[in-house]
Amino acid sequence: MTGATGFVGGATLQRAVAAGWEVRALTRRPQEPRDGVTWIDGALDRPDSLAAMIAGADAVLHIAGVVNVPTRAAFEAGNAIATANVVAAARDAGVARFVHVSSLAAREPALSNYGWSKERAEAVVMESALDWTIIRPPAVFGPGDTDMLDLFRMVGRGIALLPPPGRMSAIYVDELARLLLAVTADRDETVGRIYEPDDGQAGGWTHREFAKAIGRAIGRPNLPALSVPAAVLKAGGHLDRLVRRDRAKLTPDRAAYIAHPDWVATAGTQPPAALWQPALATDEALAETVRWYREQGWL
Repeated sequence: MTGATGFVGGATLQRAVAAGWEVRALTRRPQEPRDGVTWIDGALDRPDSLAAMIAGADAVLHIAGVVNVPTRAAFEAGNAIATANVVAAARDAGVARFVHVSSLAAREPALSNYGWSKERAEAVVMESALDWTIIRPPAVFGPGDTDMLDLFRMVGRGIALLPPPGRMSAIYVDELARLLLAVTADRDETVGRIYEPDDGQAGGWTHREFAKAIGRAIGRPNLPALSVPAAVLKAGGHLDRLVRRDRAKLTPDRAAYIAHPDWVATAGTQPPAALWQPALATDEALAETVRWYREQGWL
């Protein structure tokens, strides 16, 4: 497993260990010993560590990627080239089953460097001749997430400044983790498929609806929500990069794809219902996220 020390990967690792899986997980930094996990010191640009991670495995689950880097070349290295390295290691080790976590942004590669790099990574996987499955999550939220934390904090202060009018899908991180394990274990129906899972909200959410759902979870049911023009959003991306530098969450690249009006999971691309369906209502999942943020002192 790659990405096991991150947000989605951490939730997936926790579920995998609870299910009795033996996981070899890549890490750049020393980790505490954990039952069921063999930590492999390495990186996505180190073939030796990828070989050590994959040797003798039944399947490869590639979750790692970059979302906030300063240049197109850095996106290419962290997403497209890194994926090619993992694919090559799987092929060399004779491990056919390969599950790749992409993004809805891959549908619109011209909008952002991020989307462009994720589309290129998907192409590498599809051309690999492995038994691949690609998962394109929509907006992912849940305990441990820092990307949507600013929105939760804003709502907690009593207002939400939102992207231009549009629609989006969302998924709770634990639901996504459950799907990733189910797909990884499947050897038949899911091979060669691209799935766009969501929380079961038909037609997705408007940005205003989702912000108000967060407001309900936080205790602000009458939250005022204002849409920000695309030009202002992009200017904010430049400002956040200037002020927070490498810690910026709203970068110019991210602002470009956030402003897109349609990030709804495509009808007919959901995983087979017999394999996976969302089990937790989004209002409950948002409430659990708020509880966790407050316990950690993040809100």
